[in-house]
Formats: sequence, C-alpha cells, structure tokens
Amino acid sequence: MEVISLSKSIFLSTISLVIVALAARQISTLFVKVKLPLITGFLFVGILCGPFVLNFITFSSIKSLRFLDQVALAFIAFAAGGELYLKELDSRLNSIKWTTVGLVVGTFVLGSSSFFLLSDYIPFVKGVPLEGRIAISILGGSILVARSPSSAIAVIKELRAKGPFVQTALGVTVVMDSVVIILFAVNSSIADALLTNIGMNFGFIALLIVELSISLFLGYCVARILGFIASQKFDLRYKIFLMLFVGYSVFFFSDLVRHKTAENFSFELLLEPLLICMVAGLWVTNRSQYRDEFSRMLNEVGPAVYLMFFTLVGASLKLSTLFIVWPIALALFVIRIAAIFVGSFSGGMIAGDPVKQSRLSWMAYITQAGIGMGLATEVAVAFPGWGQEFATLMIGIIVLNQIVGPSFFKFSIRLMKEAFPLPEKTEMGIVHTAIIFGEDGQAQALARQLRLHHWQVKMATISDFKSETLSEIGVEFHKIEEFSAKELRFMGAGGAGAIIGMLSDEKNLEICKMSNENFELAHLVVRLNDRSNYDEYRVLGASVVSPSTAMISLLDHFVRSPSAVSLLLGMEEDQDILDLEVRNSDLFRKSIEELKLPNEVLVISVHRDGKALNVHGDLHLEEGDIYTIAGNEKVLEEISFRFEADSGDFYLGKSGDPAIEMDM
Repeated sequence: MEVISLSKSIFLSTISLVIVALAARQISTLFVKVKLPLITGFLFVGILCGPFVLNFITFSSIKSLRFLDQVALAFIAFAAGGELYLKELDSRLNSIKWTTVGLVVGTFVLGSSSFFLLSDYIPFVKGVPLEGRIAISILGGSILVARSPSSAIAVIKELRAKGPFVQTALGVTVVMDSVVIILFAVNSSIADALLTNIGMNFGFIALLIVELSISLFLGYCVARILGFIASQKFDLRYKIFLMLFVGYSVFFFSDLVRHKTAENFSFELLLEPLLICMVAGLWVTNRSQYRDEFSRMLNEVGPAVYLMFFTLVGASLKLSTLFIVWPIALALFVIRIAAIFVGSFSGGMIAGDPVKQSRLSWMAYITQAGIGMGLATEVAVAFPGWGQEFATLMIGIIVLNQIVGPSFFKFSIRLMKEAFPLPEKTEMGIVHTAIIFGEDGQAQALARQLRLHHWQVKMATISDFKSETLSEIGVEFHKIEEFSAKELRFMGAGGAGAIIGMLSDEKNLEICKMSNENFELAHLVVRLNDRSNYDEYRVLGASVVSPSTAMISLLDHFVRSPSAVSLLLGMEEDQDILDLEVRNSDLFRKSIEELKLPNEVLVISVHRDGKALNVHGDLHLEEGDIYTIAGNEKVLEEISFRFEADSGDFYLGKSGDPAIEMDM
C-alpha cells in the first residue's frame, strides 16, 4: 500500500508540474516582449504556483519530484560536455586559455572571499562554525564562476557577430561550463570534509583523487553507452528516453555509493554525477562518430527539460529567504562583475590580446543560467540544513546576471565593431537583399520567388510601375531617374546580396560597371539579350543567363536528371539549394568530414577561384570557397550562418543551454 501511495503521489505531483510548466511556457512569452530572459518567466510562474504563494505545487510535491531535478541536471551536464568541441577552439586557443584561467581564479578567489567576509550578514550562515563558513563560501565561489553559452550564442546570432573578440568570448564561455563542474566537484568534496570534521590530510587528498578518477572512468563508460544508444536505428524518442534514463541512473548510482560507503566504512565516497555526465558528453562529442546524433537528441528534448527544471526551481525558492538576502545578492552581483573584470583583463593581457579587447571583455562573461542553477540545486539537496536558503541566494544572483548580461555583451560587440546585423529578421533567421532592375513579367516572377525564399526584394524601375500584388508580399519599388552611384547607394546597393539586371544590354552593362566601381557586391546577375555582349558581362564578373539557351538546357536536364532539376527549381517540399561562401576563420583548413554536417544535407559542389573541385571528405575548406549544399530549408539556414560568421552557431539548434534559443 505504501508503494501504491507513493506512486500515486509522484503521479499527481508530476501532473501538477506539467500543468504549471505549460502555463509557464505561455506566460514567459510576455517576459520576452519586455526584453527579459525567458527563464525569468519560468521562475516567476514557478514561484507563483509554488508552496509560498498559490501552493499548487506543494512542499511534498517538490520532494517527490526530486527525480525530475536529477534527470534535468544530468541533461544539463551532458549538454555542457557536448558544447565543447575542441577542434573549433584552435584559432583562438591562447586567448581562450589565459582568459579562462584569469576568470576562474579571479571570480573564485574574490567571490569566495567576499562570501566569507559577508557571512555575518547572511542569516543562514550567521553562527555557523568557521569550517562551515569556509565550506559555504567555496561552494558559493564555485557557482559564481559559471557562465551561460546559450545566452552568448543567442546574442551572437542576433547581431551576426564575427571577429576575434566574439571568437574568444564564445570559446571561453563554452570551456568554462566544463571547468566549473570540475571546480564544483572538488570543492563539494572539500566542503563535505569540512562540515563532517574530516581532516584535510593526506588521506583526504588521496580519497579526493580516487573520487575524481572513478568519476572520470564512469564518465567514459557512460559515454560508450550513449554512443551505443545514438548508433541505433530506432525512433529518436526512444533514444532520448534512454539517454535521460542513463542520466538519472548516474545520480541514483552516485547516491547509492555514497550511502553504502558511509554505512560500511569510515568515509563517504562522493562521486560527482554532474562531472560523470559532463565527461560523457565531452567524450561523445569529441571522440566518437555520433556527435551529430547526440546533438540531435539534446536539441529535441532540451526545451521541455529546461521548461520543467526552471519552473520547479522557481517553485522551490524560499521567498522569505529571498526577501531577507536580496541586499547580499545585490552586493555579490556587483562583486562578481568586479572579479570578472579583473580576471578577464589579466587573462587577456597575458595572452597578448589588444588592450581595447581586454578592457571590454568583462561584458561578455556576466550572464549565468542552466549550469549555475543546476549547481545551486545540487547544494540544496546535498546539504539540507542550509542548502535551500543557499540555493535561493545564488539563484537570486543568477537571475540578476541573466537580466543584465546579454545587454552588456551586445554593447561590447558593437564597441568592438564586430556586429553585422541584417536589416530584417525573418522566421528563417537569415535575410539577403536583392535589387532587380526591371519590371516585366519575368522580373515580377523573380521578385515573387525570392520573397518566397525570405529575401528582401527591391525593384528599380524607370517608369512609375508598381504592383499591388507584389507590394502585399513586401517587395519595395523605387523609380530611378538615372543610373548613378547615388541612386544605387540610396537603394542600399552597398549591402545588397545580389543585383539583377533585366533591362537592355546597354543599361545592364552600365549597372554592372557602376556596381563594380562603387560597391562590393556578393553577386551580379544579368539577363542576356544579345549573345555578342556575353564576354563583356563575364569580364565584369557577372553571372549571365541567356533565355534562348537556358530553356533548352533546362529541358535537357529534365530529361536526363529529373530529380536533380526538381530540387533545383524548388519543386521538392521543404528542400532547397544554397551557395555558401566560406568566411568563418574557424573553418579554414578543416575537412568536410570534420564539419560533421547533418545527415539531411548534401554537398553538391565546391568551387575555389572559379574552378570546380572534387567533393570528398578529406577536402579542406579555404577562405572564399563556394559550397553548393542541398537539403532541408531550416538546416541550410543554420549552416549558412556557420559558414559566414566567425564563431557562429556551431551547435546547430543548441541555443540553449543548449537547446533553447533564448536569453536564458
């Protein structure tokens, strides 16, 4: 009966949480509209429905849902390891290394020291013996070190930022997600020793080494299990379930080992489950052939996991504690920023980074989210006497950092002149601009087709021509008085992705010459009227389309390769073809195989200096290469950002620690 009663309690608690989480997903969109992070909405709804306000999620429910916390924490650790793809850090390795060292040392030392000095003003620390104060301080200092890769990626994508500053910032943020888990594992063992009066002697150090060694080995074992799961052919949902079950099993096994060793020996063997899961994610990403599938599993389930986790965290917050400790939270928030400045500036100067970059880099490292909250939750469970109050204080600091951090990062990117935002944002995320000179039926049809593919289209006409139908779908019309650089500049030719001439050959040639002289254009395209002008266009670097021969060629290919032509013409649903130029310096000298492109895409051709190359896995990317890639439209848009931006979104769909594209 007791088992049945417990199962019923867990079931009802889970249903309650699901209902609250669904409400949180809807309500949190209001927070986004006022420029607040999405997780702030999750936490708010959790607090509102928790035991301290509406009591929809009770104290007993929170206790019975501990297993969901463990599942979520395992996922967060898998994701932290999965984000760290070492090959993509090569280009800025020295800066990343020294900035990371500076940030870890600076934030941990100053954060822990400040925590200790302020302990007399923290209610749950006041009166605690010296050893306990030190334990709480080093745990607090460890969590203050945490960062948020998801927020960094979201900002970079929004601004289409690229450059050494952005490269270093993203690299450091991703690396520190892994470093902070190792730091926390060590300090958690030290804190436990201090609180249980175990001497900091040789025996303790030996035990700590044994704990870390076993955790690393178990991480490798879990990685092999995850690799096996990823390699199977069954449905993705089953793979995700097994992955989450493995993560929960790690926590269950760690708790079991701790209790059994405490019962049978004079010590506790503390195997840090977050470290085990992080190592597993790191190994699968860097040392196995299943990186893509593992990433797909994380991306698919991530939003649901984070939604449940942050909502439950909100419900667990002790409002009475939060009201008391908010001045302390504010003080530690300011101290953390000061520590970040000292650490990032010192690390940047040691690495030899430009002074301006070192002075501004602190703005990139303020934001915290998933890992920080996960560690705070771990402390709440591991140290029940004061852990919940501690977690409430730390989460208060994390929320402040999350609200302020993204704005500072955006500001620093703009100051470093590494922001290249697009003029318009679409559902697909990437916008190109095309200027069409012409107004006949073919010009109108082309405008309509480009709009369907999310291009911003402007039609330059000599007459007063204007189509209401095209205006309704967002095509702009500009009447031009003359073909001058001023007119083209007014239309935005300087930032255009393509200029298309569909007038007479004389006027098309004039447009091409003027464009070459005044603007750096991605592409010149002209419709040929007289075959004798072909060479003149080619000298100007224009792509030439001859209507008379194009139709014959198209019919020929339809006969010989109907599937290929259907794809090329956009006749296949949700499929497209893109030409992508390699501009991302992180990809230079990497092979196609190392790119780990999703299975849904196909590299059709590669052109270098105007010459076609044989496509194979060992082909190395060079700056300026043009890759023609076919596949799913959404995936192609994500890949295009990866090719075009330095340190772009190398974690396709991972916006989020790692799975939510939001300022978490």
